[in-house]
Amino acid sequence: MLLCVIAASATTLAAEVKVSLGGDQEVPPVSTKAAGSGVLTINKDMSVSGGIATAGVAATMAHIHIGKAGTNGPVVVTLNRNGDNGWVAPHGARLTEAQYQSYLAGDLYVNVHSEAHKGGEIRGQLVPPMAAPARMPGY
Repeated sequence: MLLCVIAASATTLAAEVKVSLGGDQEVPPVSTKAAGSGVLTINKDMSVSGGIATAGVAATMAHIHIGKAGTNGPVVVTLNRNGDNGWVAPHGARLTEAQYQSYLAGDLYVNVHSEAHKGGEIRGQLVPPMAAPARMPGY
C-alpha cells in the first residue's frame, strides 16, 4: 500500500517527502512481502537528497523515475546502494526543469528492482506538498 506523508511549509526551500513502497504500486502489481520506506528531499533549486531503506528484497537497483501512478517511465536519478538495504540519492543529484515540473505534478516515483522482478519489485509515488490555502480576510 502506498502511503505518503509530507512535511513542508510555504516558506521553506525544500520539501521532505516521506514515501512507503510496496509491490501493489508496481505496474503491473507484484505479489511480494518486500517493503520500503524513506525520506527524499526535493529542493526548489531542483537538488535531490535523502534515501530509502528496504526489507524482504534482494535489491539490485533503485531509481527515481518519471511516471504518473499506474504508468511506467524513464529513470531520472539512479540511487546509490548504502549498506545492505539502503539506497541514497548521489551527492549533487539534480532534476532538470522538466523533471522538477513532473515532480510538482506528482509524476515521480521511486522504484526498487530485484533479480526476480527486473522491472521493479516495490514502488512508491513521490507526492509534493500541497500549497497552503490562502486565508480569507477576517478569518
